[in-house]
Amino acid sequence: MAAKRPNVLLFTTDQQRGDHLSISGHPIVETPNADAFVGRGAYFPNAYTEIPSTTGARRCMLAGQGSYTCGLVGYSGAEWHERTTVAQVLAENGYHCINVGWRNLHPTRKLYGFHTVIPHDLREGVDDYKEWLRREVGPHAAEYGHGVDPNGWTARPWHLDERFHPTVWTTDVTLEQLRKRDPTRPFFVWCSHLRPHSPYDPPQVFWDMYVNRDLPEIPVGDWAAKHDVPNPGLAITEWHGRLTPEQNQRMRAAYMGSCTHLDYELGRLMRGMQEMSLLNDTLIIFVSDHGDMMGDHHLHRKTYAYEGSARIVFLVRYPEGFSLPSGTFDHVVALQDVMPTILDAAGVEVPDSVTGKSVFAAIRGEPWREFLHGEHSPCYCLEEAMHYVTDAKEKYIYFPSSGRELFFDLVKDRKELHDLSKDPSRAERVALWRRRLIEVLSRRGDGFADGKKLLIRTDWWSPVVGE
Repeated sequence: MAAKRPNVLLFTTDQQRGDHLSISGHPIVETPNADAFVGRGAYFPNAYTEIPSTTGARRCMLAGQGSYTCGLVGYSGAEWHERTTVAQVLAENGYHCINVGWRNLHPTRKLYGFHTVIPHDLREGVDDYKEWLRREVGPHAAEYGHGVDPNGWTARPWHLDERFHPTVWTTDVTLEQLRKRDPTRPFFVWCSHLRPHSPYDPPQVFWDMYVNRDLPEIPVGDWAAKHDVPNPGLAITEWHGRLTPEQNQRMRAAYMGSCTHLDYELGRLMRGMQEMSLLNDTLIIFVSDHGDMMGDHHLHRKTYAYEGSARIVFLVRYPEGFSLPSGTFDHVVALQDVMPTILDAAGVEVPDSVTGKSVFAAIRGEPWREFLHGEHSPCYCLEEAMHYVTDAKEKYIYFPSSGRELFFDLVKDRKELHDLSKDPSRAERVALWRRRLIEVLSRRGDGFADGKKLLIRTDWWSPVVGE
């Protein structure tokens, strides 16, 4: 480890799939700045979100806690009362803590341990980006002036100059805050980007990179026929349905362009830090909060246990002087591991409330978790609410409203094309994973398992624990 306490930059994206990095093996997407972390840090290809939607995922990340423990099991605008967030703990230990960009924490202006919060949060009166855009462009300027829905599958290039894009603004403001930081203290900066979450609207140059490319075939599993609802006729915010080839091409190309745009902004941020003589002394963690189905299995948006929704980006770049191996590490890591990793690097004691582990322990070869549990309460419909457990080699999914199960061999079938839950040759493996989920849920006592079996719940249960 480094001799002095490092600065920390937490760089996050919203709804970026774990396979949309070139280092992940994606045949089209280019992310050269993120890819380079592996030469001076760690890449975790088997990273998952405990709650595959924004608010719960960010609670896991900022409190170092798994689902349920963080107080959510799905999506909600409830106020959070966690006292030991990573920012609060670091602030109490001498760090200057700054948050810029997309939060989706409630209330929007609540500090949650940060000294400074400059949000892009989509609400009148609490969105500093929106106010800036109107000052710079005019009183009628709007982020969604291009007509693309912030939760839809439509896509087009950004309608204003590139410098007005919220991805650019988030980087600009982060660099400004770094210049204005307290120079006598180490900093913790959370630079939080809304994209590649819809609207799928990259600047023209990034749209052009992909819109005319031959894109990979969209995977559709042998279990996914019920999601095959034809278009035209679909709402643009529909969570399932089969788009036309042209609609899929635009949606996916724009999403890929947004991922590359974010990578360029990461590079610009790092160059700015280098000019301020900060880069070599800064630990950088790049994670996304969840993925985006992008039409896989005729599904859209998030909240699912499938790889497109639950697998996330997780990269670490070491500061100068860190004595740890670099490379790719196959351990199953999650958002709850972000906070203990940061505190480990800072030499700060990890609070008892934390359930995650420092990924440095995995890198050092210390014992690691056997598997990860994730879940999501009802959101788009009751039937898709789920629990899942995985070790990145196999995945078991349980749907409490019906008792339906899915089981995938991720080693042979990472695209989850073949459900093996009824395959007699996999019966023992399915039973093993079912028992593991029963053990996890029985400890909670919230009606999903009774210690012997998984239970069916036909109520629309709350995303807020205890309600």
